[in-house]
Amino acid sequence: MTNGISILSHTQPESGAAALTALAERVTGALGPAVVSHAIAFGELTLVVQASDIVYALTYLRDDPACAFRSFIDICGADYPQREKRFDVVYHLLSLRHNARIRVKVQTDEVTPVPSAIEVFPAANWYERETYDLYGILFSGHPDLRRLLTDYGFEGHPLRKDFPLTGFVEVRYDQDEARVVYEPVQLTQEFRNFDFLSPWEGTDYVLPGDEKKTSA
Repeated sequence: MTNGISILSHTQPESGAAALTALAERVTGALGPAVVSHAIAFGELTLVVQASDIVYALTYLRDDPACAFRSFIDICGADYPQREKRFDVVYHLLSLRHNARIRVKVQTDEVTPVPSAIEVFPAANWYERETYDLYGILFSGHPDLRRLLTDYGFEGHPLRKDFPLTGFVEVRYDQDEARVVYEPVQLTQEFRNFDFLSPWEGTDYVLPGDEKKTSA
């Protein structure tokens, strides 16, 4: 290989795993202590980086020719309540030049903000708002960090593992009453029983409506 770009070239004989290993070595060598750990699984490289270095890491992954991860896919969260830093903030990037994907993770808690990635990827704006809305994860430097999906006046963060399924109030505008109304949250399917046995695979009981066929 004569340059860094060739590690992911489609013309190279090395396997995908070897290319990912070479990429991991290049990235971890360049980012140094910013990288906490890395792993290769299911054909993708995952980096865990220091939360304080996320902007630096994303900038390198975007601008380095051997990486060129310039397509920002999304940001999502994950909640592990048993950990001191209970949240993972997960960034997914795509390199169209090398037909490769990478996953970058940082860890944080309920009160420590993660630096906003908007200056590197402007598309991160609404993804960070969504992550804040659903998990309560804070992003420092965000120009407009407010809820995105939940309703006005909503309390709590629905994708946290400790979020209760009952006891909350939802707010909506009632067209008939021409005013905003507050109503208890109703989970209409909470106690339903679902039968996932496909009828065309055969059942050991009579499905509703089939009794008409047998009685005809």
